[in-house]
Amino acid sequence: MLSSFNDLFNKIISVFSTFSIIDLFDITLVAVIIYICIRIIRESRAIQLAKGLIYLAVLYGIVKLLGMEASSFIFKNIFSNILIILVILFSPEIRNILEQVGHGATTKSFKSIIHPGVAVELAEINEAIEAVCKACANMSDKKVGALICFENSTILGDVISTGTQIQAKVTKELVENIFFPKSPLHDGAMVIRDGEIFSAGCILPLTKKTVSSALGTRHRAAIGLSEESDAVVVVVSEETGAISVARGGVLQRNISDGDLRDILLEEFIPSGSSNDDRIISKLVRRIKK
Repeated sequence: MLSSFNDLFNKIISVFSTFSIIDLFDITLVAVIIYICIRIIRESRAIQLAKGLIYLAVLYGIVKLLGMEASSFIFKNIFSNILIILVILFSPEIRNILEQVGHGATTKSFKSIIHPGVAVELAEINEAIEAVCKACANMSDKKVGALICFENSTILGDVISTGTQIQAKVTKELVENIFFPKSPLHDGAMVIRDGEIFSAGCILPLTKKTVSSALGTRHRAAIGLSEESDAVVVVVSEETGAISVARGGVLQRNISDGDLRDILLEEFIPSGSSNDDRIISKLVRRIKK
């Protein structure tokens, strides 16, 4: 036991004895490239493909460990051509990465890591929720249709890319102006990310399950997005003025603006954690983006 420990210790020492500044730069460069790639594909559904490949690799390891020859042969042939498979599966994302690198996205991504204001203040989220609730109450009274998505842990990059990026502070007046019937963005969905209106006029995936005939396209889109992500989607009906919320593929209909406020506060500002815990969790979410 002691000799094994000494051998391991000597191997570690030998590795560090040959470690140079070039090796440090090499490791740093690889880490930055991997981070940028993950950050970009995370904005699309390619992240689900990446997770699938990871699960496949874990399964391959288990199969090989158990000595399952037939299964090992299949997995071995798959992973022997993994580079070709990756290029085919992620060709749009590879193109996107090269384009963003060409436009200086690497510098922007690096700055976002060290930016001192990366942690989102709870006050901003509170203000955003309050503004949306007041706007929904007014639009409900006037029977103005609206579709508002609160991004949660699942990044809505695919949805955001279909609309117009705004990145503005959430105010009652701005929300109502965007969904004003003659506004060019009123037909699409608004995406709120980290307490700000990130995009508007976005197209959402429609649910494939059978829903009530009383529900229109906005409600079907709200349910569809909530099925594919953990976003909270708020709908104001243009026909009845009723406010609804979709979460986890379930639509909660005919709620008041007060109920809406409670749902959003419960979802984005949990009462069971301290302010520091919430700030840290928002910091982690922003770094992941």
